[in-house]
Amino acid sequence: MTRYPDIPKPIRSGIVLVDPERGTPQRIIILQFNPDTLERSLAPQSAGDQADSGGGGSGSGDKNEALRLKGPAQETWKFTAEIDATDQFEVAAPDGIHPQLATLEMLVQPTTAKLRDAMRLSKKGTIEISPIEMPLTLFTWGSKRVMPVRITELSINESAFDVNLNPIRASLSIGLKVLTVSDLPAGHRGAELYLAHLAQKERLAAAARGGALSALGLNSGDIGLGRV
Repeated sequence: MTRYPDIPKPIRSGIVLVDPERGTPQRIIILQFNPDTLERSLAPQSAGDQADSGGGGSGSGDKNEALRLKGPAQETWKFTAEIDATDQFEVAAPDGIHPQLATLEMLVQPTTAKLRDAMRLSKKGTIEISPIEMPLTLFTWGSKRVMPVRITELSINESAFDVNLNPIRASLSIGLKVLTVSDLPAGHRGAELYLAHLAQKERLAAAARGGALSALGLNSGDIGLGRV
């Protein structure tokens, strides 16, 4: 029995593999520890990629496109996940953390069955073999951040081993690219999940308290007359 029953149990971050057709979870991967930091980057998809140099210069950007976006921003995430078998003494670990590492590695590997199918098609003389489709991958960071992603980086640093050389401690550098409606076909379950993720951002932005021009030393006349 815990000494502090009123302290809520922390929600874990994780990865969910989803059948894109049925929408049913195929596998749920819960990170043992929530990462201490998250590095996020958003790159806007501007319609005018090359801006004019000003003053009638030779810039090739279209001035009519300066305020337009071609689609959602390209968003990437980076974080470090820790796996430590010594923190789970009550759980038998005859293979160390091999199973946990293999589970994450298989997120970027096709299965042997799919590879054998591709090899059989190649032996039959099939001219074009379609790339192997992976399950839809969702990254979850609480209920307000559930998004379709593609893993772009998986770097593993194993730092401790048992007597049989099974790894028992490792840190993983994981990079993710958020998949948007620009990456997925219309009607795809992942595209709908991205729209839900973006709608959540809109709701949170609407809840933020707006500022006042006076705090910037301005008034509405300054903005309207272009004095700034």
